[in-house]
Amino acid sequence: MVAVAFIASTLTFGCSSKTKPAPLSGSQPFENVTRQAGLSSVWEQPADKTPLIIWETIGNGVAFLDFNQDGALDILLVGDKTALYTGDGHGHFNDISEKCGIADVAGKHLGCGVGDINNDGYPDIYLSGYNTGHRLRNVDGKSIVDVTPQSGIPSQPFGTAVTFADIDSDGKLALIVGNYIRFDATSIQACKRGKAMTSCPPGAYDGISGHLYKNLGNGHFADVTSTWNANFPQGKTLGAAFAPPTINGRYPQLAIANDEVPDELFTNTGSTFKPFGQQAGIAFSSVGVPHAGMGLDWGDVNNDGYLDLSMMTFSTETKPVYISDGNGLYTDKAASMGLGTELNAYVSFGTKWLDFDNDGWLDIMVANGHTADSIADTGSGESYRQPLALLKNVGGTAFNRIHTPELDKPVVGRGLATGDYDNDGYVDAIAVDSAGEPVLLHNRTRVPSRWLGVRLVGHASARDAYGAVITLSVGKEKLVRHCHADGSYLSSSDSRVHFGLGAREGIPKLYIRWPSGKSQQVRVTAVNRYITIEETR
Repeated sequence: MVAVAFIASTLTFGCSSKTKPAPLSGSQPFENVTRQAGLSSVWEQPADKTPLIIWETIGNGVAFLDFNQDGALDILLVGDKTALYTGDGHGHFNDISEKCGIADVAGKHLGCGVGDINNDGYPDIYLSGYNTGHRLRNVDGKSIVDVTPQSGIPSQPFGTAVTFADIDSDGKLALIVGNYIRFDATSIQACKRGKAMTSCPPGAYDGISGHLYKNLGNGHFADVTSTWNANFPQGKTLGAAFAPPTINGRYPQLAIANDEVPDELFTNTGSTFKPFGQQAGIAFSSVGVPHAGMGLDWGDVNNDGYLDLSMMTFSTETKPVYISDGNGLYTDKAASMGLGTELNAYVSFGTKWLDFDNDGWLDIMVANGHTADSIADTGSGESYRQPLALLKNVGGTAFNRIHTPELDKPVVGRGLATGDYDNDGYVDAIAVDSAGEPVLLHNRTRVPSRWLGVRLVGHASARDAYGAVITLSVGKEKLVRHCHADGSYLSSSDSRVHFGLGAREGIPKLYIRWPSGKSQQVRVTAVNRYITIEETR
């Protein structure tokens, strides 16, 4: 695949962007602004062959990150030649790939993870991929240095999902890298499906285990997969996301989405992982078979104070939404919430919870696209290109799909990231079209709703504060959100914690549970802005 080608707290208040575009109507919440934003890169697939083989259609990831720490989100497009664009906070992006050095980092890159590995205030990057893997150090927001050789993280055979977390509260981010299947020139390349040849399903191959790398400081990592019991013996991992612990826990838990083998949920004692997926109720589908698990994301769907888990799967399969009971057990309620009717026909990859209209309820966006470029020739009635999907959360019990020309345009959807790139308080999104240009969706929703954005800075915790939980109290209501950049599919999102407040009146109070174990209360003086909160020292 030829991919990308050209309190005792410190409280800092920020303002929204002064440039306000004309709003779209309520039924047209997103506008595709890719070209006017200056994103000139495209993902290309081989045009002279069909069917494409499995690593050629697995797709790529994308990220929102503040690379230079200027308060405006930047965009990372992952591919054979990865591209980095810096944003001006007003909707325009400038390609700095050559200038910063990331264009020189070659490889069949698929996914990315973003985290401040050395706690210097600048987000670093890990790129996963096929027979590759690169640990990139961010030097003062100006350049990229490939520090892979001295990092202790070897090249991966088929690296996919990437996620960072402080697994033992030592103030340093550990790294998970998933692997997919064992595939090379001697492997079966294509399979008969209906009336045509297509790429083969994952069941045709052996899986490869992923790895857990502990951050030792000074840029070095150690493989602690075995000692931490973080084994992925069946491999075929496409999604990975950490979540804060359940009510009785201290350390982050890890959800793993695997392709046609059981999914997993690891609880964490601070020194070892314990597989709990089958007991928790997420290992198998509602009919007792493994999912073709792809992207996944955590979020409190019904505002009961507990994080729930969405997972994307293959066409005709349920796209589960696992609702937490608060004690570590989950029940798939996708069917009763109406997601099955809208999503089951698609091959779904990237997924993110986002409150696009700031009403205080997490909505869901999904990137769809088939894995077989020749699927139209099989007689199945399916298409390679499929639409994006946005479903509005109705009171935590149902979802209604929103159709617009921008969302319904078919793409080969893979990675998906969310983030407010113009700081106007409305969350934007970017999706991968693996056979085309990025899909940058500007949120033009304008409804009389209030909001608050929170950037966390850890001190005893890792600087990114991944895994921190913020409970916002306004009036008699509480909203719970967590700080994270991971989730979705091969992608990384804006880690600022976003609260839509809707018509809820009053000035909110914030209660923060940091990954270090510290607790902190903050009284906010105003809303409709971003604030920075530092962990008490």
